[in-house]
Amino acid sequence: MFLLKRILQGLLSIVGASIVIFVISRLSGDPITMLLPVEAPPALIEQTRRDMGLDRSYFEQYVIFARHAIGGDFGQSYRWQMPALELVMQRLPATIELACAALLFSVMIAVPLGVLSAVRRGSWIDRCGNVFAMLGQAMPGFWVGLLLVYFFAIQLNWLPAFGRGTFKQLIMPAIALGWYPVAAQTRVVRSAMLDVLDRDYIRVARGLGVPENVVIWKYGLRNALVPLITIMGVYFAAMLGGAFVIEVVFAWPGLGRTVVEAVFARDFPVVQAGVLITSILFVTSNLLVDLSYHYLDPRIRHGH
Repeated sequence: MFLLKRILQGLLSIVGASIVIFVISRLSGDPITMLLPVEAPPALIEQTRRDMGLDRSYFEQYVIFARHAIGGDFGQSYRWQMPALELVMQRLPATIELACAALLFSVMIAVPLGVLSAVRRGSWIDRCGNVFAMLGQAMPGFWVGLLLVYFFAIQLNWLPAFGRGTFKQLIMPAIALGWYPVAAQTRVVRSAMLDVLDRDYIRVARGLGVPENVVIWKYGLRNALVPLITIMGVYFAAMLGGAFVIEVVFAWPGLGRTVVEAVFARDFPVVQAGVLITSILFVTSNLLVDLSYHYLDPRIRHGH
């Protein structure tokens, strides 16, 4: 029942997203002006508009779009002259790769820092963790990306400044995209660990002589993971939809950059396909987060 309810909520969210992006994309202007020269005769303009179905009402256009989209047909890209869904699926792996690498980077920094800040509360480690968290949210991703390019690509010549294909090309975009979530994840881990370390079962484990490392990293961290998993799912979905700035800075050939280019070109099929696929991934990510609760927290699994 829980799973069915969440799936229905996800489907409604996807339908809502499709309506919003359908309407907003058409507010950007008439794509005919981008496809035909300025001196094109009015008869050709009207014929092209009819051929593309743009002479119909918004309601009719949406019904046609929705009917075809269910079958996986998002139409032909105006700019790239290929099926919009095919183009999106070609660019999507690059964005997923970047988002996964960024999430891995943020977790590798946030979890140890958050745990140590909680265990050594009030120490220099805790203070450094707080400063690092504030610094992380004070610096936007594109600025971090530009700083990385300046120091590691231009000054030191250690890493390539743009492109995709090698591990070195992934390092700087992943750090730039994962920099902001580190701050929030560190605070979440620290807060959750402080709460868990005050629980009775932690005191009992320590009283029984269980090694401190086992108490902290096995019993404490596992029970503190639920809020972290929640925010990880949210940030991963946000990375998929918001990676376009980093993709532009590093010339990363991902979906976000493609959708931005399609918006400026008024390429409705690509914009609709890209945003809808991103919405599906967002909903799927949140659904997996909800399901993970049952594994991570026995109280949820047994209905307590």
